[in-house]
Amino acid sequence: MAEAQGKDEGKKSSKKMIVIIAAVVLVLAGAGGGAYFFLNKPADAEHKEDGDAKHGKEEHKEEAGHEEEADHEKVAEPDVYYDLPTPLLVNFPAGSGAKVIRISLTILMKGEASKDAMKKHEPMIRNNLLMAISAIGAEKAKTLEGKQELKAMMQAEIGKVLEKMAGKNTVKDVYFTEFVMQ
Repeated sequence: MAEAQGKDEGKKSSKKMIVIIAAVVLVLAGAGGGAYFFLNKPADAEHKEDGDAKHGKEEHKEEAGHEEEADHEKVAEPDVYYDLPTPLLVNFPAGSGAKVIRISLTILMKGEASKDAMKKHEPMIRNNLLMAISAIGAEKAKTLEGKQELKAMMQAEIGKVLEKMAGKNTVKDVYFTEFVMQ
């Protein structure tokens, strides 16, 4: 009886060992595949190296010029979105079409540095945007044309502030993410 239990325990422990070994092999295979995927050179780079060895000096100079142009394109900063953290809220005088307008904005800009400039100069930008909303008026803001005009005014105002304070206007577009009139 004791021998039967010993054999069963031996079978169970060997099955556990096989399962553990299989799991370790799978983990190592996954890690190896991931390392290969992330650390492997792109195929285009290998073909360029092979091509450079086959071409003459004049052709190599031409390719170098194209590679420099490609490097400049790669350096171009990506577009980023910046959400104004708090909505713009403007009260209109009695008798106008609405008492209050509340607008939340997202600004499409060129580069991460633009986000930093927006954060740094946000008080001035908010002031100018509030003035633009007041200038457009409640009646005009109700229409599609009025909203488009307001959007263009806001884009111009943000661009002016960034040009003046940060040295360049990187605003590409302005989007209303909330537009409420009451």
